[in-house]
Formats: sequence, structure tokens, C-alpha cells
Amino acid sequence: MILGIGTDIIEIRRIEEAVRRNERFLKKCFTEQEQKLFQERKNSFNTIAATFAAKEAVAKAFGTGFRNFGLRDIEVLRDDMGKPYVLTYGNAKKLAEELKVSKIFITLSHCREYAVAYAIVQKEEN
Repeated sequence: MILGIGTDIIEIRRIEEAVRRNERFLKKCFTEQEQKLFQERKNSFNTIAATFAAKEAVAKAFGTGFRNFGLRDIEVLRDDMGKPYVLTYGNAKKLAEELKVSKIFITLSHCREYAVAYAIVQKEEN
């Protein structure tokens, strides 16, 4: 059963400006594993922006936005084939457990100017 859907679109330029302007931006918004992924991808602003959009999309799919948890409580990584997947921590994990979330589906895309993410949160069937 689908609990919620969420989508987010962001200008890649805005993320690039935030990274260049504030050296703490990446540490504030992304987990160590996400930062490692960015380094592997030569700090591609497309990857960073799509990952940021994914976090927003997941928060929207939960139906709460970022209430009682932060950006680092949602982690967006890629499997060996490049497919994105989501892990939750802290209060986002607690919320997922309370909502009986069984799976979070995520898809990412970008063009020259924008990155977009779409999330579907699935709830356990009773």
C-alpha cells in the first residue's frame, strides 16, 4: 500500500553556489557515505543536487517534510548498478517505523540546469 509520494526539483546552480560559498554545507546536509560517493564521482554538482532533491522528496513522501528530523537522517546511496536507494537514521527511522514503512522507492534525474527526484513510500500491508 502506498503511504505517500514526494517529488522535488532543484537548480543545480543553487547547490553549486552553496557548496562553494560554505565549506560546511556538505557535512551539514550529507552523511559520510554520501560524501564518499560524491568524492568517487569527482564532486559532481549534478550528483550532489540529485541527492539533495531525493532527501526532500522522501521527506514529502513521509507526509511531514523535515519535522523532527534532519537532512542527514535520510541517506541516499547508489547500488553497484547505480540505482539509488534510501536508508533512514535517527528520528526519520523512528518515523518510518511508526508509519510501518516497508520500502522507499526513489528515482533521480538531471539535465544541465535541474535535478529532480521522485519518491514513493510503501507501507506494510496489514
